[in-house]
Parts: sequence; structure tokens; C-alpha cells
Amino acid sequence: MTEGKQIGRIVLVTGMSGAGRSSALNVFEDLGFEAVDNLPLSLLGDLIRGGAAERALAIGVDIRTRDFVGDAFDSELNRLRAETGQSVTTIFLDCDEDVLIKRYTETRRRHPLADERPLADGIQLERRAMQTVRDSADILIDTSHLSPWALKSQLVGRFASEDAPGLRVSIMSFSFRRGVPREADLVFDVRFLRNPHYIEELRPLTGRDTRVGNYVSEDPDFTEFLDRLKGMMELLLPRFESEGKSYLTIAIGCTGGRHRSVFTAERVYDVIASQDMQIQLYHRDIEPASGER
Repeated sequence: MTEGKQIGRIVLVTGMSGAGRSSALNVFEDLGFEAVDNLPLSLLGDLIRGGAAERALAIGVDIRTRDFVGDAFDSELNRLRAETGQSVTTIFLDCDEDVLIKRYTETRRRHPLADERPLADGIQLERRAMQTVRDSADILIDTSHLSPWALKSQLVGRFASEDAPGLRVSIMSFSFRRGVPREADLVFDVRFLRNPHYIEELRPLTGRDTRVGNYVSEDPDFTEFLDRLKGMMELLLPRFESEGKSYLTIAIGCTGGRHRSVFTAERVYDVIASQDMQIQLYHRDIEPASGER
């Protein structure tokens, strides 16, 4: 996307320390945004008023930011929107505690709230301080199982076409074994479908393979399930859009996240794409985790 298409757009990137804020800001720079990290909240208004009309801004804000108070963040943001007349999209990057601990341990970086306390205590303290910010965010992304490339793919998918108005829908397949995505608005469990994992020649394949798709679709309940889900989407999506919702994440899960959920997510993508919606598809757990077969 060219920089010209991004003029005037403002994105606030926040979340848990270690969840990928710096990586996200790098993605926005690639999309033509000017990225500013750790700017004091008291200066946000001046920055937005001074530059919003000339360029797109991606602003990183976290617990280290001077004068940051989690409970007051939402009211401060609403005040800025009212004073500047600008639309500001907030992204909250979340992550499981054990993954954050692993990241900090591997990189040997210091958590901003763990100077005089154990790392886990610092993460828990930050989570409590950031809870109201998380609750009010426009977009929630759980990076626990995302590589930097996968995070980039999600952000590009959401923002590369954002010059078009309307509801933006993300379809995500996932493994229940690795946890339900935090950002999901709607979750569908397809573990009731026949499982290709128990067919030796299908086990190493994924739901993108025609043989797996044929096997799953031959389940006697699959067609009725998809038809009912289609009817639900035809009812819900226009209602979400009319209520002013900008982003919707639909998560479809099975045990391993590689067969039934992938195939079903592909079919749901086809259903929603036929309704002329802005849509992206992402398979979170299609690659087996270390130690899984």
C-alpha cells in the first residue's frame, strides 16, 4: 500500500511488555505510517493535532510511558478524540504469562516492573494496571502463538485495506490444545466432526488438502452445520456493522488446529467473502508445535 492511502490515520499500539509492540510499529512503518514509541501521553494531543492531516501515525504507548495511568487511559483518549476531531484506533497486544517469561528469559531483557520483584510478579502487576486499556481496545491480538511474521500478516491483513469503510472480518482457525484466541468475538467448536487425525494417510496433511477436505465434508452433520452457520452470519454481520463495530474475529477450533478447523475456516471464509465483506483468513496453529506430531 502506498503512503498516500494512509494519510490521516492514527493507530495507538499498546499492550503487555514483551508482547510485540516494537514489531507491530515496524509493520506500520512498512505500511507508510510514521512510528513514534513511548511518547508521553501529555504530548499526544500536540502530535495528533500537528501531524494527523499530513501523515499517518502509529504511536506506541505502554506501562513505561511517562504519565501513563491505565484507569485514566480511556478517558484521556476520548478527550483527545473530541479535541482533535480525529479517529484513533487502539490495538492491544496480549500474551500468556508463561510465554512472556520465556521471552524475557531468552532475551535477558528486564521487565519494566520487575526491578525489585520477581519477573512473574512484575508481569501480573502490569496486567492489572493495563486491564482497563485492554477492555477498551478496538483490536485485541494475542501474540502467545504468533511469530513476528504471523503478527505482520495479521496487521497487514487488517490495515492494508482499511481505506475502505465497513466491518472487517478476520477468520482464524486454532487448536483448543493451545488455547482459545483472546481476540475472538465468536468461537465455533468443530471437534464434533469426524477427525482425519485417526486416518494414517491424512494425519500429516492439513485442512487445505483436498483429501482432508473430502473426508471432513463427508461427515453427515457438516453440510447442515455450514448451512446454519451461513444463516447466522447473514443475520449477525449486518447487525454488527449497523451497530458501528469495525472489527470482528471469528475463531474456529478443533483439537490440533490442523485439519477440521482449517477446512471449516476456509469454507466460512468463502461464505463471508460472498457477502462482499472485507475479510482475512489466518490459520494460527496449522504448523505443529514443538514435540507434537
